[in-house]
Amino acid sequence: MKRMARLPLKSPLVAVWLFVAAFLVLALVCVGGATRLTESGLSITEWKPVTGILPPMNEADWQAAFEGYQKIPQYRIMNAHMNLEQFKGIYWWEWAHRLLARLLGLVYLVGFIGLLLAKAIPTRLIWRCGVLVGLIAVQGVVGWWMVYSGLQYRTEVAPERLMTHLSLALILMCGSIWTGLEALEGQTRGRGAPDGWKAATWLLLLVVFAQCMLGALVAGNRAGLVYNDWPLMNGHIFPPVDWAKGVGYSFLHDQGLVQFMHRMNAYLLLIFATAYALVMARKINDDGLKTLSAGLATLTWIQAALGVTTLITVVTLGFALAHQVVAVCVLALAVWLTWSVARADRVFR
Repeated sequence: MKRMARLPLKSPLVAVWLFVAAFLVLALVCVGGATRLTESGLSITEWKPVTGILPPMNEADWQAAFEGYQKIPQYRIMNAHMNLEQFKGIYWWEWAHRLLARLLGLVYLVGFIGLLLAKAIPTRLIWRCGVLVGLIAVQGVVGWWMVYSGLQYRTEVAPERLMTHLSLALILMCGSIWTGLEALEGQTRGRGAPDGWKAATWLLLLVVFAQCMLGALVAGNRAGLVYNDWPLMNGHIFPPVDWAKGVGYSFLHDQGLVQFMHRMNAYLLLIFATAYALVMARKINDDGLKTLSAGLATLTWIQAALGVTTLITVVTLGFALAHQVVAVCVLALAVWLTWSVARADRVFR
């Protein structure tokens, strides 16, 4: 009787696949940020997952796409002056965003099926990889759900839907990085760091993730266009807030409150990341962990400087995009650090 081939305990090939996918998620988030900043996200008013891969091929197709855009509130209220050539400028941004999303879906699906058939995925990671493939499909549906919110009554997408869309993309990236590291290094055999260090590192990761979510609310509400002084907000520590529609609505939609929360969490993150790196430098014997924590603290300070610059320049495109790119890099580094601490053993004093 022929013996079945044993699945590997670790797989550099699976790790490469997942790291490439994570990089594509980062690229997708960046293109999505540019699409949002150029007000291009509502330029394609239909969801055609397969046939939509082709852009308009002739003048009649372009005119039909433009006529679809002319029916939504964003055109009537904000862009009634726009001509066909100007419309093409915003159309290409959204088309590129959707094309990259389709490419990402293919990378996940084809990579998973191919590696599964080749028996290259470690047993313990098969279900995790399957979840990542399922999540990219859910992300596509959520992306259309987000766009749809801006096609009937609004001139932009709903901030809470933008936050949901971004959060799923970042969870996908984080899961890919973590699973890729697992595939690269194999299953752990130690107990990892002491529980206190694990809890502190997970908390740091959650604060980073929360900051990204608050950034999405700032973007969705265009809250970066108000209170462009710093460190105060129009001379005040706390801005006036309209609570008339309820506490929940204000936390999601009030420009001043959203920006205030983003600022306060940024200060918390700066203090936390810096203190964490300083304590780790004294308490462990692992140079790799010290470098990771110091790198995270340094990148957090760079991100804060970019945030202030973006604010006081009233969301200049270049600074705003850099702010978003570095935010995703901070999150990726925080995931790497959290995974490394979970694996660390006998290095803590």
